[in-house]
Amino acid sequence: MAAMAQSPVTIRRGWLWAEFAALFVGVPLGVAVFLPPGRMFLALFAFSLLGMALLWRTGGFEWRSLLRGWSEIRWGKYLIFALLVGLIGWGIMWLTHPGYALNLSPQRLRFLALIWMLYPLLSALPQELIFRALYFHRYGQLFRTKRQAIAVNAVIFSLAHLMYWSWIVAGMTFFGGWLFAHIYLKRGFPGAWLLHALAGNMIFAVGMGAYFYSGNAVRPF
Repeated sequence: MAAMAQSPVTIRRGWLWAEFAALFVGVPLGVAVFLPPGRMFLALFAFSLLGMALLWRTGGFEWRSLLRGWSEIRWGKYLIFALLVGLIGWGIMWLTHPGYALNLSPQRLRFLALIWMLYPLLSALPQELIFRALYFHRYGQLFRTKRQAIAVNAVIFSLAHLMYWSWIVAGMTFFGGWLFAHIYLKRGFPGAWLLHALAGNMIFAVGMGAYFYSGNAVRPF
């Protein structure tokens, strides 16, 4: 449904590659290696603003396309996906945290309700704008095939989470990046955003938010 169309703005291929490397490789590496954990969220916010500016500067992007595709969503499959993510997350917590048990206290449930409202808008939405809409609109032309572009998208999406220094996070975000990119191209932006939001909310619901909290990040050096 979404396309890797040529940008109406003429940009030299070499410059695009340099820009791509700086944005999707240099920035995540710099954040993970040099920034203190307390400033990571601010850096990612600035990264999102930069990405949005680039998407606007590129031109030719149909902003209304962000609202198209709701009819393409397979609600039953999305529900199964959410349950599967929750089950996998629960299994990971059970294996890595002895004595782990779901916390269903009223205080915990109220906190989760807040997370479930905020995560789709404050985290999943800007990430999808940058890693799917911007990526495929501005940089999709760098790749010969959609399959290649999707594979690279999965890699850089995983790299963007390097700041957590966890192979579990790296593996989950690689698979997530591949799936969200595939759905974005096939079903449109709403489907990719909804899947991302469901995955994130289920991860927090089963207690895996500890893996995705910068305050818990420990650099291996």
